[in-house]
Amino acid sequence: MCEGLAGELDARGSGLVLRNVAGGWRLFTHPETQDVVERFILSSRQARLTKASLETLAIVAYKQPVTRHQVSSIRGVNSDGVLRALADRGLIEEAGRDEGPGRPLLYGTTPRFLERLGLPSLASLPSLAPLLNDAGEGESVSDAVDGGLEADGPAEMEAQPEPDEG
Repeated sequence: MCEGLAGELDARGSGLVLRNVAGGWRLFTHPETQDVVERFILSSRQARLTKASLETLAIVAYKQPVTRHQVSSIRGVNSDGVLRALADRGLIEEAGRDEGPGRPLLYGTTPRFLERLGLPSLASLPSLAPLLNDAGEGESVSDAVDGGLEADGPAEMEAQPEPDEG
C-alpha cells in the first residue's frame, strides 16, 4: 500500500516523497522544494519579538479592534513604532476606522498571528481572568499577559530584553 502511495505522490508531482527507510516508511520534502521549505523554516526561527512587541500584540489581540491611542494609553508609552513593526511582520493589520473624532485607524490581528501562536481562532486565546488574579500578587497585568503569550506560543514568539520603542 505504501509503495502505491509513493508512486502516486511521484506521479502527481507532489512536494512530498514517501520512502522506505530502515524497515519503515517516512515522508520527506521533495528535493526540488527543499530550498523553499528550508528558507521558510529558517525565517520563522529568526523572528523574535521584543517585550514591547509582545505586550502590544497582547493588547491588540485581547482588545481588538483597538486604536493606536488606546494601545499607547494601556501601555503608558507611545506605541507607534511597535505597531508599525508588528504590521510589517504581518501579525496585525488595519481593521477599519473608529467612528470617533478624527476617525483613527483600528488595529486587529491577522491570520498569520493565529498561525504563529498555533490557534484555530481568537476564541482560543487563553482567558485573562486567571492572569488578572495573578497580577494582584506582585506582577503587572501586562507581565502576566506577556508571560501567557510567551509560554503558550512557539519559540519565535519569545520576548527579547530590549527597551520600549517610542
